[in-house]
Amino acid sequence: MDRRTLIRLAASSGAALAAGSVAGARPAQAGSAQAGSAQAARSAQAGPGRARPGFRSSVAADGSGDFTSIQAAVDAVPAGNAARFTIDVAPGTYRGQVIIPAGKPPILLRGRGFRPEQVIITDDRANGTPRPDGTTWGTSGSASVTVDSPDFTARNLTFSNSFDEAAHPEITGRQAVAVLTRADRLVFDTVRFLGNQDTLYLNSTAADVPARIYLRRCYVEGDVDFIFGRGTAAFDRCRIHSLDRGTAPNNGYVTAPSTSITNPYGLLFAACAFTSDAPAASVYLGRPWHPSQDPNAIGQTVIRDSWLGAHVGPAPWSDFGTWSWRDARFAEYHNRGPGALVTPDRPQLTRAEARGYTLAAYLAGADAWSPQR
Repeated sequence: MDRRTLIRLAASSGAALAAGSVAGARPAQAGSAQAGSAQAARSAQAGPGRARPGFRSSVAADGSGDFTSIQAAVDAVPAGNAARFTIDVAPGTYRGQVIIPAGKPPILLRGRGFRPEQVIITDDRANGTPRPDGTTWGTSGSASVTVDSPDFTARNLTFSNSFDEAAHPEITGRQAVAVLTRADRLVFDTVRFLGNQDTLYLNSTAADVPARIYLRRCYVEGDVDFIFGRGTAAFDRCRIHSLDRGTAPNNGYVTAPSTSITNPYGLLFAACAFTSDAPAASVYLGRPWHPSQDPNAIGQTVIRDSWLGAHVGPAPWSDFGTWSWRDARFAEYHNRGPGALVTPDRPQLTRAEARGYTLAAYLAGADAWSPQR
């Protein structure tokens, strides 16, 4: 697919922000000297390591903000604050795990660059990376960023897990999460998620507790199960990019939902673009994940009104071990593109059924939440 086609695609699907996004984009330098001096003066008034009075603080790797690390800024947000607290992050790369704890709702984490590529928050742990005590981090522990705070919003930045699989052949547990969410009413707006296996882990506090996530004009890349979990997530005009592992005929899986049987809504992709440089028909759209062999994890992935590249084949759903994809809740509706074939192995919603699988339906819940408006 040439660049002109991709740009047209992204515009029609609403994923224009990510059409030129690639992993490892070089961040811009933080701010001008004049802006840095002004910020430093304000920081000096606030005192080092403290949020300024009010509901806003800043992070800059060069020391011109209130903090030099994301975690320090999060830690300084007053616990249980009722009003939204904004953390502005200057362009740069910020390394180290970040945890947004449950006692600090709500927070807006906002990149201050012109593009999301300019602010990168990253760590490099994998499931099998050793801890100091000799145990390993596990999949959840590998997350570069963990969000346990409801009503959290991230905007205009990049979350990455930079674990290098090739550099660590001794580590066989290669699941490496960029972002793990376990809270309700989360918004990711113009955000990039970069990784390989298990990039974006959409979870909740318990199997029978729904957690809603709205992703608008985002870019997600990976190779194996790189969007997974039991969360209720609505992807609105996003680009979903499968990396080429060089392992055709199976280059990986996009989704691995573990939606509870009690939850009618799992993963929804609306007006998205599914792209890849992998060979034709070498990527699966999903497979059903049953954590700890839980029979009540009946995963749901619905892809509608989206563009699918040729990397998606005529039979795009796969079994997961002994669990058949046919027992999961996988469906498509009104997709287009070279990978949008209609075959007996691709369940399609009827027009009447499709009316129940909308952004509003997935996000509303009992409180009529509507961040998409």
